[in-house]
Amino acid sequence: MNRLKGKVVYLTGASRGIGRATALLLAEHGARLAICGRDTTALTDVKNGIESAEAPSPFVMSFDLSIEKDTLRFYREAKKVHGPPDILINNAGFNPRKALIRDVATEEFDRIIAVNLRAPFILMREAAPDMKERKSGHIVNVLSSVCHFDIVLMGAYTAAKKGLEGLTDVFRKEVRAQGVRVSSIYPGGTDSNFRPENRPLYMRPESVAQAIVTTLTLPEDLVVHHFTFRPMVEDNF
Repeated sequence: MNRLKGKVVYLTGASRGIGRATALLLAEHGARLAICGRDTTALTDVKNGIESAEAPSPFVMSFDLSIEKDTLRFYREAKKVHGPPDILINNAGFNPRKALIRDVATEEFDRIIAVNLRAPFILMREAAPDMKERKSGHIVNVLSSVCHFDIVLMGAYTAAKKGLEGLTDVFRKEVRAQGVRVSSIYPGGTDSNFRPENRPLYMRPESVAQAIVTTLTLPEDLVVHHFTFRPMVEDNF
């Protein structure tokens, strides 16, 4: 039984890396996708890949998640096209560079927080009433294994992801009684465009996408709360 066929999935950060791989895998399962990212050309390529999988044509919007009005517009326009989400995957991540906390400008810190923490908050807040009304839904927040330990030069990014971790844990309790599932995913090192250098021994984005889709397709009588996974070579934990 294909439990994802026809399901409406909103997915952020879909233009490359984990998001791209997840969008294409969901398309293979027949999901109806609403995807976003900053790179219009890359999103068009993902859209073509989705349609090549003979999945429904996705709703696509290119914008910066640090801008609240555009984030809200994505949710509302996607809802007009596909209806409210059965599944929301907050995947987009932003970490422009490694830096000591003393070297991070306030504007840079604010943008890291806006993309990694505030945007998922906005989308969860928007999705909650729609999911509660139907007494079903699944929200997956892609965090990071940085939540489990403290890495020098990753202070701002770690703060954002740990903030999202706490927000997700509280939100899970708020919506559980209405039948809404909330899962936190903590990938370790992934060989994706998120990193400036290639890391062939790290996990492939397609492998992480498979873990996300597995979380969405487990038996109805269980829900994943926290799911951490790493490449075999990673030992910084």
